[in-house]
Amino acid sequence: MQAKRYFFIFLFIAVTFCHIAGGDATQEIALIKSTSIKPYDEAIRGFKSVCKANVREFTISDLNGTELLKEVRKIRPVLIFAVGMDALSRMKRIKDIPIIYAMVSNPMSMLSGEKNITGIGMNISAEKQLTALLEVSPDIKRIGLIYDPRKTAHLVDEAQSAASSSGIEIVSRKVYSSKEVPSAIKDMKGKIDAFWMLPDITVITQETIEYLLLFSFENSIPILTFSAKYVKIGALMALQIDTMDVGQQAGEMANRIISGTNVGNIPMSLPRKAILSLNLITAKRLGISVDDKIIRKSKIIY
Repeated sequence: MQAKRYFFIFLFIAVTFCHIAGGDATQEIALIKSTSIKPYDEAIRGFKSVCKANVREFTISDLNGTELLKEVRKIRPVLIFAVGMDALSRMKRIKDIPIIYAMVSNPMSMLSGEKNITGIGMNISAEKQLTALLEVSPDIKRIGLIYDPRKTAHLVDEAQSAASSSGIEIVSRKVYSSKEVPSAIKDMKGKIDAFWMLPDITVITQETIEYLLLFSFENSIPILTFSAKYVKIGALMALQIDTMDVGQQAGEMANRIISGTNVGNIPMSLPRKAILSLNLITAKRLGISVDDKIIRKSKIIY
């Protein structure tokens, strides 16, 4: 009888200890994704690889706005992980649950000082992008960029700051419609040594991309862009985010919140890793000899 009593005491202590030690695993995170595409799925995989809590996934296309909010509320999540612009747009109305976002282009345009939201942006720092461009083509002195001040003024400010530190001149043009882009590009002829393509939805359309590539080849102007898909069709290079690592960054933020850190004490961050893409056919066409060291560290080569 005595032995039986000790056994139950031991069992109670063991179960209690396991519950405490594994407490994080019993907490749930509501993961809201805008849609199912490869970059989002990679970010989610990265998040799950480091996050300690259980993750419940919801896809926006499966539920309307009201149903989605009800389902999220129902599981009482310790936090929400919003993947993609639509996901953040739907979730930002929630004010009493910490929210972490990822894979959102220009999140600052969507937010207005919410205290419960933090996350990882999609832009590689201007300094890293400029450094990469100068490594590939060291003789560049003047870089052109076109932007809509309503969309990407903050990115231009960062570019200006990084360029001034490197002795580079930024030649910028403001546009308020995609129809203004061709004339702005044409006006840069003879005034720039390279073009810096920003993720600006006013500037980037199929027509403007075609015009910019034609300008690049006709005037031997290399293009630095933000996505490998533009490198594939003729831009010289891109420095883009590592989506898996972005998810891991978000997972590390989630762990801090689960451990008791207030979301307001976790600042929004830029991606810490970048993937370099190069188009060596374009480089040859533009008369640029790319160092073998640069080629070896490129993850995507065309």
